[in-house]
Amino acid sequence: MAVYRVCVTTGAYLGAGTLDNISVTLVGMCGESPKQLLDRVGRDFAPGSVQKYKVRCSAELGELLLLRLHKERYAYFRKDSWYCSHICVTAPDGALCHFPCYQWIEGFCTVELRPGTARTICQDSLPLLLDHRKRELQARQECYRWKVYAPGFPGIVDVSTFEQMESDKKFTLTRTTTRVNQDDSSGNRYLPGFPMKIDIPSLLHMEPNIRYSATKTTSLIFNAIPASLGMKLRGLLDRKGSWKKLDDMRNIFWCHKTFTSEYVTEHWWEDSFFGYQYLNGVNPVMLHCLSSLPSKLPVTNDMVAPLLGPGTCLQAELERGNLFLADYWVLAEAPVHCLNGRQQYVAAPLCLLWLNPQGALMPLAIQLSQTPGPDSPIFLPTDSDWDWLLAKTWVRNSEFLVHENNTHFLCTHLLCEAFAMATLRQLPLCHPVYKLLLPHTRYTLQVTSIGRQGLLYLMSTGLAHFTYTNFCFPDSLRARGVLAIPNYHYRDDGLKIWAAIERPEPKVTAMAWASFSCSFVSEIVCYYYPRDASVQQDSELQAWVGEIFAWAFLSRESSGFPCQLRTRQELLKFLTAIIFNCSAQHAAVNSGQHDFGAWMPNAPSSMRQPPPQTKGTTTLKSYLETLPEVNITCNNLLLFWLVSQEPKDQRPLGTYPDEHFTEEAPRRSIAAFQSRLAQISQHIRERNQGLALPYTYLDPPLIENSVSI
Repeated sequence: MAVYRVCVTTGAYLGAGTLDNISVTLVGMCGESPKQLLDRVGRDFAPGSVQKYKVRCSAELGELLLLRLHKERYAYFRKDSWYCSHICVTAPDGALCHFPCYQWIEGFCTVELRPGTARTICQDSLPLLLDHRKRELQARQECYRWKVYAPGFPGIVDVSTFEQMESDKKFTLTRTTTRVNQDDSSGNRYLPGFPMKIDIPSLLHMEPNIRYSATKTTSLIFNAIPASLGMKLRGLLDRKGSWKKLDDMRNIFWCHKTFTSEYVTEHWWEDSFFGYQYLNGVNPVMLHCLSSLPSKLPVTNDMVAPLLGPGTCLQAELERGNLFLADYWVLAEAPVHCLNGRQQYVAAPLCLLWLNPQGALMPLAIQLSQTPGPDSPIFLPTDSDWDWLLAKTWVRNSEFLVHENNTHFLCTHLLCEAFAMATLRQLPLCHPVYKLLLPHTRYTLQVTSIGRQGLLYLMSTGLAHFTYTNFCFPDSLRARGVLAIPNYHYRDDGLKIWAAIERPEPKVTAMAWASFSCSFVSEIVCYYYPRDASVQQDSELQAWVGEIFAWAFLSRESSGFPCQLRTRQELLKFLTAIIFNCSAQHAAVNSGQHDFGAWMPNAPSSMRQPPPQTKGTTTLKSYLETLPEVNITCNNLLLFWLVSQEPKDQRPLGTYPDEHFTEEAPRRSIAAFQSRLAQISQHIRERNQGLALPYTYLDPPLIENSVSI
């Protein structure tokens, strides 16, 4: 008689326990155990419980290959969900085998778990295990299917209609979304006056292993309700028409102010702060260093000489690498729409900026179209105050559109959804890349949303020009020529985090983060892929990267994204980029939206008058008549507030409470990664003490592991 000791841990979440019967079958190299009911005196499998049982076999089973969990009806009780964290089995010889689960098990079913040791398909030779991998992926691929939502758009979850996403329990993966039409009063059915759909029944009924936890759902609702009701009671959400004066906007969020939002309110009109936002605002990816002026922006030395001062000229500053361009070309043919029954307008500006001797980035010239001419004047800081402020506000409106639709929504939410989908469809739970990426895709399908039809143009056009260089943080910085700009905290903090995930590159080893000589991902890649051939022979890995290339990047070879992986270095870079974009990059472009957008003139979502074609016509009255109306302003600020407040149930970068890796080597790598992130955080906080406006968005404890809001 052989006795195996089984220890079952139930998650500590609300509703994680079950009253159903739980049985277990152990499958080993030498046979399998009888099906054993796990039952003790008193209640089994309560939330947070750790229960121990004995499974008796006629003989030892040899190396354990699988553990089958059987969930069946108990008496006349209704079926319920059970969150199984993990199971540990101690063999008769004392050997311990861990079976990670970390998932909700619903209904009456049998779930097969493998030991926690990660294995690629090349490392499995037994027909039983190969068949298990195949059946697991077939089941996932039947549940998670791709769909083409619009031409040029990344693949999304396959559902027939947007309404089906709201009603079908199997495919309800989208629950927090901007209204399709802000004139449609039916936008939200659950929170009065709130301009977004927070569909509570769908939050509760979607597939349990991708939905928000009860804690996160409750926190999300309570973040939304107070701000929404406050505006509703004051009549702001129903008030159309222009703002009467700028100061009235100070009281929109009278109880939701932050240090940064107050700083923005006081400094938004200053040229130095306008330039600062290109470095450390919510869209810090627009600047490109110039070696020559583009022909479509005919700025002359005479125009900017009063700003450059004596001893220099436009050509000299170009040669020194001190001139930068923010080009919003993607907006040139963007469709426009109506709000409150009124036509809105869009511009495609060119903004020239200068890095002055004091290290400040200053706007030099703004042209509000891509085509120079008499009807497209070049606005300068020497123009009248209202003309110059209006030109900068048009640029800030373009910033809003490009940031929300491309930098934020497309390049983090939609692409990270594609990574999550491909990971679910092509990698079994035992695969090391699945284990590595799973924490960085947590809740990602939950927060998917579909934008307005008119703005799909921006995302499809943006994706058509999005490259692997843009996706890889250090490469993007080099390509844009911004490695030497001072006070670029987004760059400095981002490089530290990239290095901790991957490793420092030789060209930048003189930086402060060069001491990180090894890294989290590189150690894990080398551990599971000892040679380049190991990468090439992993058919599941190749199917995964191929599916990402096909569905996320539409098989465009011009994008530079890999369609296959041939070396460990290629795999290392790709995994680092995915983890960075799912965590740090999303934090950088998401978390500060309320801070920088609460003062609406700094981030207007729409413009009600066309771009000016002449100078000298702007007044305070015409300026206010160009900005969004009162209710539109409040709707957008509520959105900023909600997405900037990460709900509870957070898991900061490097926090992995679910122990999917059970081997000692990857566990050491995780511990070292966490130590490096702590060092980075300490450095950031020490630096921030000396800054007038601290930059906190890439402080590791404030970065969520995944795109989860």
